Amino acid sequence: MPLHPQIAAVTDRIRARSEGPRARYLDLMARAASDGPRRAHTTCANQAHAYAAMGQDKDALAAGRTPNIGIVTAYNDMLSAHQPFERYPDLIRAAARAAGATAQVAGGVPAMCDGVTQGQPGMELSLFSRDVIALAAGVALSHNVFDAALYLGVCDKIVPGLVIAAATFGHIPAVFLPAGPMPSGLPNDEKAKVRMQFATGEVGREALMAAEMASYHGPGTCTFYGTANTNQMLMEFMGLHLPGASFVNPGTPLRDALTVAGTERALEITALGNDYRPVSDILDEKAFVNGLVGLMATGGSTNLVLHLPAMARAAGVILDLEDFSDISAVVPLMAKVYPNGLADVNHFHAAGGLGYMIGELLRAGLMHEDVKTIAGDGLSLYTQEPRLTDGRVTYGPGAGQTLNDRILRPVSAPFSPSGGLMQLTGNLGRGVIKSSAVAPDRHVIEAPARVFHDQDSVKAAFKAGEFTTDTVVVVRFQGPRANGMPELHNLTPTLAVLQDRGLRVALVTDGRMSGASGKVPAAIHVSPEAMDGGPISLIRDGDMIRLDADAGTLDVLADLTGRTPATADLSANSQGIGRELFEVFRRNVGASAEGAGVVV
Repeated sequence: MPLHPQIAAVTDRIRARSEGPRARYLDLMARAASDGPRRAHTTCANQAHAYAAMGQDKDALAAGRTPNIGIVTAYNDMLSAHQPFERYPDLIRAAARAAGATAQVAGGVPAMCDGVTQGQPGMELSLFSRDVIALAAGVALSHNVFDAALYLGVCDKIVPGLVIAAATFGHIPAVFLPAGPMPSGLPNDEKAKVRMQFATGEVGREALMAAEMASYHGPGTCTFYGTANTNQMLMEFMGLHLPGASFVNPGTPLRDALTVAGTERALEITALGNDYRPVSDILDEKAFVNGLVGLMATGGSTNLVLHLPAMARAAGVILDLEDFSDISAVVPLMAKVYPNGLADVNHFHAAGGLGYMIGELLRAGLMHEDVKTIAGDGLSLYTQEPRLTDGRVTYGPGAGQTLNDRILRPVSAPFSPSGGLMQLTGNLGRGVIKSSAVAPDRHVIEAPARVFHDQDSVKAAFKAGEFTTDTVVVVRFQGPRANGMPELHNLTPTLAVLQDRGLRVALVTDGRMSGASGKVPAAIHVSPEAMDGGPISLIRDGDMIRLDADAGTLDVLADLTGRTPATADLSANSQGIGRELFEVFRRNVGASAEGAGVVV
């Protein structure tokens, strides 16, 4: 099928926009690659330090004739999705050794759990942790003795930070190894119902805790389709995972076999072999367009509207919000996974999963097939399904049809003709809305504003019974420069209760929402942010605001001429729980419309 003209046009526009930065990036990577294997340029003393603790692998490392893999791990016990990585280095070292090669843990990167910090001061470090992860991975790989890198990460800021690092070290191959989702627990809609009951006082904390523990109950990624699982989709659509690797549960024989297979593939694509695949060649404009298509087709997390531009910039590719909107307009929503539906990612995977979606999108001309991936040339490889044969991964045909059309549908009969994630523009600036989980009769909200400077004040007003009419809740001074742009997911139960009471409500903020947020219309990432004196800083209580997700507009229906921008006391946001350490990030962060980056 010929490529859809709009996909082709967006790709050409990105290529033209990126011409200078991409050329400079590729030249830098070519010069780094021309030096040959890394270890050849280190002294004997340098190498002795690097190999001192490597035991039986010392001789192979010193000889320098076989590849050495650097493992960058985000393992910790705080993230259920990352706990399985504790075993991975042993699996990887054994697999490398069996192939006559070596592997070392190059370094660890921090990985915070947004589920733990939601609504807490630590959430103000969350977005900036992406840049810290990129920096930490850079330190790990700076030892310059690695022929390929394996990246162990799953969750929200971790994968984007690791991709930024991988692109920066783009002259060496990069393979991302996932951990997979935990088995299904308490259904997500039941968990959400208990949260709303707690917000209204219908149930106590004991019932809430029981529901949460039944939902988040074991090792693996949380099973809703939030940012972590959107990351996993992206790594597959962009060719950085092995085909079919994203949603295989932890602790299973197939999961371990995929880890071994990923290690073996990393060894095959180094500059020492005949199939050299530096990640700089994989992360081009076509790969990022494919990632955008996957984001729309699956109804993925709005957080990727921040992360994708930052990842792309690290590879010399410049994305703009208009690219998201234009691709969303022609890519249908093919999946209904919570918060867009009742199913979780395990149900989605069983129904045909990413392999089925990629096949459908390729047949419809909505993705680039002619791309490089870690698995080989052509995205068609990613329509195959991994299987376990005598303890090793083999591949066979994937699902040729959806096995549950309540969860997964073909391009010809989608849940929606568009992806439902789009840019908003108007006299309040630029923002983003995810409408795929919002009922069509809620796509347009026009109501008076109620302005707040933090989410706790919103919840206090709710508890005091102050919301009795249609309202657009404006929460400002939540942008990256103000307080690090924490997620405002804790507002979801409150606003959902108001909506269920029959009120027409919406959220407008220069902050962000969780990838798990859904049914309440929310204009997020509004830029310029209030801290920069953006129009959102001029809104007053009672101003009429119109959010139109169908037209893609966000406007205040009041004359803002002559108003003085509001100010906020943010002193409490600059200290405590490590926030003092991030002042330099707040001062130097870029605009949210450009990815809110510090290091790119």
